[in-house]
Amino acid sequence: MIVIDSKLKKPANILKKYPNAILADVTSGAKDDLVKLSPFYPHWGIPVPFSEGYTASCVEAIWQGLKVFEGCDVDTALFQNGTMKGLKRTMKKYGRPLGHRKGVHGTELLGYIDARKLIYIPTYLWVLEHKVTTIVERLREVSKTKTIVLLDYNTNADVENAKKPLSHASLIKAYVEGIPPYGIDQPQAVPLQLDLFNN
Repeated sequence: MIVIDSKLKKPANILKKYPNAILADVTSGAKDDLVKLSPFYPHWGIPVPFSEGYTASCVEAIWQGLKVFEGCDVDTALFQNGTMKGLKRTMKKYGRPLGHRKGVHGTELLGYIDARKLIYIPTYLWVLEHKVTTIVERLREVSKTKTIVLLDYNTNADVENAKKPLSHASLIKAYVEGIPPYGIDQPQAVPLQLDLFNN
């Protein structure tokens, strides 16, 4: 079984709820190979959705790089940031967010939820499918006999909830268990929508 809980909680309190569970930190602060599951981890070569010829270091670089603000358009320089730092683009610095551009040279601006579905989720699943297959398989095997608690700063698993950031741990759980994160009943993991990575 795989569950999600907050990294901000004390491990002892989590283990009271899930005795003998394996605590798996999947944030950028992880001290082991699980750090590779962080959206901030620089895998490099990740296709930027709707942007033929563009790749990026990490999922967060794509998510932040395609943001459009009142005072600033997309930032392709972020695609080459492999430091796991300095990736956030904020309203305080750039003004009111207008949406995510559908591709580096796209003319359409996506709303927050649509951007999750068309940019963030397919990009993160691409990483799960192409960059961390060994880790994913290990999680899948261990979860058959033990409880794994994925620790994330955000625990929101509802793609449609715009009030809270989406937990990437929820996407790991969904992929490992073969449950789409769209709330659609399908018998297998969400197929990678590779067409989304083309103009």
